[in-house]
Amino acid sequence: MTSPRSSRRHTVIGLVLTAVMLFPVYWMLNVSLTPQQDMRRTPPDLFPLHPTFEGYRAVLDDQLPYLGTSLLIGLGTVVLTLVLAAPAGYALAKLRPPGGGALGLFLLVAQMIPGIVMAMGFYGVFLDLGLLDSWWGLIIADSTIAVPFGVMIFTAFMSGIPGELLSAARIDGAGSLRTFWSVVLPVSRNAVVTVSLFSFLWAWSDFVFATTLDGGGDLRPITLGIYKYIGNNNQEWNAIMATAVVASVPAAVLLVLAQRYVAAGVTAGAVKD
Repeated sequence: MTSPRSSRRHTVIGLVLTAVMLFPVYWMLNVSLTPQQDMRRTPPDLFPLHPTFEGYRAVLDDQLPYLGTSLLIGLGTVVLTLVLAAPAGYALAKLRPPGGGALGLFLLVAQMIPGIVMAMGFYGVFLDLGLLDSWWGLIIADSTIAVPFGVMIFTAFMSGIPGELLSAARIDGAGSLRTFWSVVLPVSRNAVVTVSLFSFLWAWSDFVFATTLDGGGDLRPITLGIYKYIGNNNQEWNAIMATAVVASVPAAVLLVLAQRYVAAGVTAGAVKD
C-alpha cells in the first residue's frame, strides 16, 4: 500500500515534470503577447507585462486561409480513415478472413516506414496522376498513416464485442453489413473517437507530406503557412508565435473533449475476460 508521503512525492514529481514539458507552450504564448520592441530584452520577461495582440491580428489577416485548408484536410482524412479502417477492423475481428494474421503484420510494418520515404514514393505517383499541389492528394497521403493505426484500434476494440450480440442480430435477419452498421459501429464509439482524433491530429500537424506534395498549391495547410511566414518575416516573432498558438488551439480542444473516449479506445483489448 502506498504511504501518504510517497503519494505526495509522486504528485510533486508529476507536477514538476508536467511544468517542464508545458513550459515551451507557455513561452510560445508569452512571446505571442510580447511587443516587438521588447523581444530582445535581456533578461526576457517571464510574463507579458505590456501585452499586445498585433501578432494575432496578423494571424487573422494572413493565416486564416491556411487554417481553413488544414481543417478541410483534417476532416477529409478522418472521413476516409473511418470509411476504410472501421470495416477492415470488423472483418479482422469478427469475420476472420483468410490471411488476416498476415494483414495485421503488414499493417504493423507499414507504421514503421518513415514518412519521408513514403513522401518520396507518393511524389512520383502523384506526379503521374496529377494530384500534386491538391488538398485531396494530401488527404490520401495522410490517410496512409492513419488507416493502419485505425485498423489495429478497431480490431482490438471489436474483438471484445460479445459474440452473442452479433448472433442475436443474425437471428433477427441482419446480414454482415447490417450487423456492422446497426450493431457493431454504435457500440464502438470509443474506438471511433480515438481513431478520428489521431487521424485529425496527424493531418493537422503534417509537414513532410505537405512540403513534398503541396509546396506550390493555392490551398496549403497551416504548417506550410507557418513555414512561409517564418521565411518572410523572420523578425516578427510575436506574429509567428501567435500563429503557432492559434494552430494549436483546435488540437488542444479536441484532446480535452475526447480524452475520456481516447483512454477507453486505446486500452481496448488489453484485458481479456
